[in-house]
Amino acid sequence: MAQRVLVVEDEEDIAFPLVRTLEREGYDVEWVDSGQRALDTLASGPELVILDLGLPDIDGLEVCRRAREAGYHGAIMIVTARAGELDRVVGLDYGADDYLAKPFGLAELQARVRALLRRTASTMIGSADATQTDGLRIDVEARRVYAGTEEVPLTGKEFEVLSILAANRDKVVSRGRLMADVWDENWYGSTKTLDVTIGRLRQKLESVGVTDRVVAVRGVGFRLEGGTPDA
Repeated sequence: MAQRVLVVEDEEDIAFPLVRTLEREGYDVEWVDSGQRALDTLASGPELVILDLGLPDIDGLEVCRRAREAGYHGAIMIVTARAGELDRVVGLDYGADDYLAKPFGLAELQARVRALLRRTASTMIGSADATQTDGLRIDVEARRVYAGTEEVPLTGKEFEVLSILAANRDKVVSRGRLMADVWDENWYGSTKTLDVTIGRLRQKLESVGVTDRVVAVRGVGFRLEGGTPDA
């Protein structure tokens, strides 16, 4: 079955070539031209959303935030003319997995789409059993994380970072490895994106009382280890 991609773009001259290109790649592509229609369509479960920020009704960042709050776990790629580092950090902080600045080449977009979907699929391959840590249960196939019976809502990047740390529990995973495995080995942006993701992950784990902690090892990377909740 073809992987499903939702394109959210209000400019036809940008949307049409994008949709045609993705369809030629073999994806099942749906196009909507507003933020509300995008949120309504997410219930059908596309694996990837390509999201423009300058939408006529709801800002793309707000669409991204609402999608994550509603429990959407697929990949979100923001495509926008806002290319500053602060814009990238804000977009990632709202739950995006990747950020592509306009104007962009279709070949680059295709490569990023393949990378996002490949990383999503590879995380799901393997044992059907959940990975159990001292305070977490990580269901690799379903891409879900539980604290007891409560699900912890994570974005795609947060899930991938946590999965790698959990697989190497009590060992330090370098920043370079996390950036290469979760983002791209050819990522040229700031590694602040990793810090933003780690910060969100910590907050979410702490909010449900998980005793496992993501600990920073200065100048090296991060380690997942057990701990005692704050009093």
